[in-house]
Amino acid sequence: MLKTVKSLDLAGKRVLMRVDFNVPMKDGAVQDDTRIVAALPTINYILEQGAKTLTLVSHLGDPAKDADAAREKAEKAGKAFDEVAFIAGKCRMRPVAEYLAGKLGKPVVFGGEDGCFGKKAFIEAQTPGTVIMLENTRFHKEETAKDGEARDRLARELASYGDVFVNDAFGTAHRDHASTASVAKFIPAVAGFLMEKEVAYLEPIVTGPAKPLAAIIGGAKVSSKIAVLESLLKNASVLVVGGGMAYTFLAAQGHGTGKSLVERDQLDTAKRILAAADKASVRVVLPVDHLAAEAFDQAAKPVPVDGLDLPANLMGLDVGEKTIALYRKTLEGMKTIVWNGPVGVFEFDAFSKGTEELARIVADATGRGCITVVGGGDSVAAVNKFGLADRMSHVSTGGGASLELLEGRKLPGIEVCKA
Repeated sequence: MLKTVKSLDLAGKRVLMRVDFNVPMKDGAVQDDTRIVAALPTINYILEQGAKTLTLVSHLGDPAKDADAAREKAEKAGKAFDEVAFIAGKCRMRPVAEYLAGKLGKPVVFGGEDGCFGKKAFIEAQTPGTVIMLENTRFHKEETAKDGEARDRLARELASYGDVFVNDAFGTAHRDHASTASVAKFIPAVAGFLMEKEVAYLEPIVTGPAKPLAAIIGGAKVSSKIAVLESLLKNASVLVVGGGMAYTFLAAQGHGTGKSLVERDQLDTAKRILAAADKASVRVVLPVDHLAAEAFDQAAKPVPVDGLDLPANLMGLDVGEKTIALYRKTLEGMKTIVWNGPVGVFEFDAFSKGTEELARIVADATGRGCITVVGGGDSVAAVNKFGLADRMSHVSTGGGASLELLEGRKLPGIEVCKA
């Protein structure tokens, strides 16, 4: 059973809260505040309960890895690379603290760019009711260390800043890191409202959903979705497979896929999943027509293909009108729909219709009383792009975390909050 922040008396307590403020940044400015806004209910509740201090910790990218990748890219382009400026614009928490202050309507004190160690006196010197944000936890190698003792060094330090630990960072719940799980060894841990909501919507899909259940799984590669496909077969009535991965399934059935993305090393896996679905009496829905092009290019001319097989010179980039109609008919009468991954290259406007229409079909199902859950970065980006996020029962803030939860795994950041 999940212990939540409402189970605690927070009056006069120092609260350490893990948030997931790993948000897109450009030149030190927040580009998408979805995850920040999602944490506000828990932050406001803690303050309303009279907490002495609220210290927020989060990661923001991975400074060392991100800088190395950017340096390599600059060198290939023959350009100079300024690591200090890059990290300041992409990985520092100060701009996020300032942005959060605007959302809260009160100051957020930044703990300084020297990191997360040695902040106890600084925190305890703040006036009651102060919100503090510490620097990016991933500036410390201990945060992600595989060695438990190394993680504990940072976890123990963070724990000294609070009497209780509130984990509201669902997006990192699948990470066994110092600030997501190890800290719970040293102070009591509970879940925030966002974590509670994510678990409430996602766990039942694996443990006991309202049926019939339709699982829509899209995206580029079968290899990244094998475990979730196998897990969802246990409860699904229908499995809709779309996006690039659909062509691996079509190829496994012997259909012509042209130049479409096909994982040849996963053909046997696709056959095994199809056989397992058949044995479990789960209907698998694949595209029956396509919107194709000669190249993977935003400016490519869309070519409708009225049938299952694609000619050798074309690649499928979206589903066709017949498939959209099939989706509409298939999803009628469902009581639960879980959607992870787009069914086309929705980032290209010419190839976005399939994903947009599917999003509208799912949104309409919500209006009929169906429980609709959208997880995964790309499908979340899609419902946001088409302005339909508020018409879903739940839009998950965690890509990898939601996928692993749907696979039936136990996530470290959630397990530490259970009684």
